[in-house]
Amino acid sequence: MDPLMKAAAIGAGALGAVVLAPVALAAAGFTAAGIAAGSIGAKMMSTAAVANGGGVAAGGLVAGLQAMAGLSGAATAAVAGTGAAVGWLASFFR
Repeated sequence: MDPLMKAAAIGAGALGAVVLAPVALAAAGFTAAGIAAGSIGAKMMSTAAVANGGGVAAGGLVAGLQAMAGLSGAATAAVAGTGAAVGWLASFFR
């Protein structure tokens, strides 16, 4: 693949991840104000709490998704890096 096309794929992956991550998190019920009642996030939290004897484990999936809902600068950089990696991998397929 042409280096310019590869760079475009990496950039698109990074931008797409940064733009779509907050949308996907909000759709699942993970908001900056907390997990929305009745959402997929609330069901995930309930399942995690039952599995852990009443509490949600720090560093678990639910806690991580909730932490990303506010997307700090570091989280945005991590999402962009992941998106760039996916874009780079996608550049190998035609």
